[in-house]
This record gives sequence, structure tokens and C-alpha cells, in this order.
Amino acid sequence: MYDLIIKNAKLIDETCVDIAIEQGQIAEIANSILARSKRVLDLRNKHYISAGWIDLHTHCFAHSPIYYDEPDVIGIKAGVTSVVDAGSVGALDVAKFYQLARQAHTHVYSFLNISKIGLITQSELANMDNIDALLFEQALIKYPDFVVGIKVRMSRSVVGENGIEPLIKAKKIQKKCGLPLMIHIGNNPPDLDEIADLLTEGDIITHCFNGKPNQILDKNNNLRDSMKSAIKSGVILDIGHGGESFSFSVAERAKCLGVYPNTISSDIYAKNRLHGPVLSLANIMTKFIALNYSKKRIIDSVTVNPAQILHLKNKGLIAVGYDADLTIFDIKQQPTSLSDAHGEVRQSQEQFVPLASIVADVAKDDIHIQITQEGSKNELRISS
Repeated sequence: MYDLIIKNAKLIDETCVDIAIEQGQIAEIANSILARSKRVLDLRNKHYISAGWIDLHTHCFAHSPIYYDEPDVIGIKAGVTSVVDAGSVGALDVAKFYQLARQAHTHVYSFLNISKIGLITQSELANMDNIDALLFEQALIKYPDFVVGIKVRMSRSVVGENGIEPLIKAKKIQKKCGLPLMIHIGNNPPDLDEIADLLTEGDIITHCFNGKPNQILDKNNNLRDSMKSAIKSGVILDIGHGGESFSFSVAERAKCLGVYPNTISSDIYAKNRLHGPVLSLANIMTKFIALNYSKKRIIDSVTVNPAQILHLKNKGLIAVGYDADLTIFDIKQQPTSLSDAHGEVRQSQEQFVPLASIVADVAKDDIHIQITQEGSKNELRISS
């Protein structure tokens, strides 16, 4: 007897399957599963299912004085099964964050800030003494399954007079530990060309479609040569929308040039969730419908791609043996207006609407099911 069977679930390619879950993992996928189960959720060939959505760039350390939110509010209650905090904490606060994260139903991971103080100030790298390599390495050793990467913010307001030096130090630390490095790009100095020239395969540029002067496009609206080289070498592009870091115009021009993000992330925290322009990961995904991205590309950008980039074992795919992290959603046929970080508005005739999250608790051989508010309205029911 299975723990849960999801019947008549529609995949993003419009095929329908049954999915059986046992002990927190996907046990069987078939056109029709006739075995008995403790619980059954019938999606009636009506609702979509994908691997659980992963938001690669969030701020969910609730005790942060600047950028903060609750993991379950931006996670499981919003159709997102895994959230990755992008540098809210450094080595001094990682223990506190880890304890809070373990209380959430949502899977929580951390890009540990290269600055030991994290984001208790917006100029955390103006003082190079805040980079303590030994303390950083000790944190990585103590929390190997929690810390999945390194975060360094490379913009003028953060680094002060230190220019490119924090990134040089971050790359040295990365060389020892081998973790992915996420680089925030914003206003210069340092210039994006300086940053891109230091990056190597697997490094992540977040805010990749920002509309600031220090953006990926040159003065002729073409891709910078440094970015061409970076992308060719395997550098990852991440959206990291946030309150100030996404431009429809830049994204549209990049698409014309054949440049696509590897991952779609929100850079969400309480303020831009409540007041916009972020609102939710689903809202950011909808913006890429407005840009005429395929639904499959969008879903891949929040499932398999981030899972592979962060080496999250058994996540990102609907496959036998993988963790039962799943998102149930609709693609609602309803016109909506969408704003980027600069107030530019685009229209979409469709929108992603999460209905439920299923999150694996492999340690307990169990799953947690969260029906969203929209899911309740759609009468998504689980029978025993």
C-alpha cells in the first residue's frame, strides 16, 4: 500500500500520469496505478504537476534587520518546495539561521555571505576585515547539507572603495571548497567586465537582466564581449528579480540575442512580497509567459536547472527514486498586468497559479502536503 497516489496529473507537456509516493519518495509513475494507497489526490486531468519549484534566490532569515521573510510563507504556502537564501547571513549567524530553517516545512538552503556579518548592513564588504576565510570554512564544514554555495555582492554601495578585491578573495575560498559562487551585480564600480573576467564554469550571475548602467548589454544594446566569454565558459545566469533588478526591456533584448537565464528566481523578502513588484515566484514565472518563453523552459528554470546547479540530490525531476517534492498548479487563462523593477508594464493572457505543495521529509519517511489558498478555492481534495 502506497502512502499517496496522485491520479490523473497533467505534466507540462500535457501528458497525464499517475504518481505513487512511498516513504517520502516517488515510487511509481504510470499511465494508471491500480494499487491501494492510504491517500488519493485526483487532479482529474485538469491540474498540472511538476517537480517542486526551487527558488534559487530569496531572503528568508526572519531575524535579518534588512531583508527578511518566513521560509514557509514564500515557500510551501506559495507552491515552492525549496528556498535558497542568498547571503542574508554570514559565518557569525549561520548557526541561528540553521536552527530556524529546521523548523520550516519548506526545504531551506543557504548561499553563505562571504562577509561574516551577512546583511546586517548594506555595505558588508566595505571593510575587508569582514572576510574571515577560516571562520567561513569552519561554517562550511559544520553545515555541509545546509550551505550550498557562496554569495558575494559586487556593487558600489556594498564594496565601497574595495573594488574587485572581495570577489578575488571569494574565488580563493571557492577554489578550496568547490561550492557554487553567486555574484550580485549592481551599480559600478566594480565594472561588470572586471567581474565577468574572473568567473569560471558554474559561477552564478544573479540580477542578470537588471536595467542599471552596469548591465549585460553594451551601449549598442548588444551583449558585452565579457559576457559572451563568461556564458561560453559555463557561467550561469539567474534572474534574481527583486525590487530593483529586473528589466523587461533587457530581458526582451537578451531573448532576441539568444541569451536565456538558466534559472528564474525571485529575490523575494517581506517588503517586495507584500508591496511588489515581486509578490511571489509564480508571479515572476508569469512575467516570462509575457516574454513568450515556452512553459517548459520556465518550469525547467525553477526545477531541474537549479537542482543540478546546486547539486541537490534527488530533487528537480519527477522520477522514480527522487524525493517527493512536487508542485501542483494551474496555468490560468486570465489577463494580468505585470510590472518590472522600473515600472514598465507588460500584459499576459495567462498566469501560473500554485494550488498545492508536496514536500518530502525523507528522514521521517513522510511527506507534508500544503494546499494553497487558490487550491482551496479550486476544491483540491485528498481522500483516504
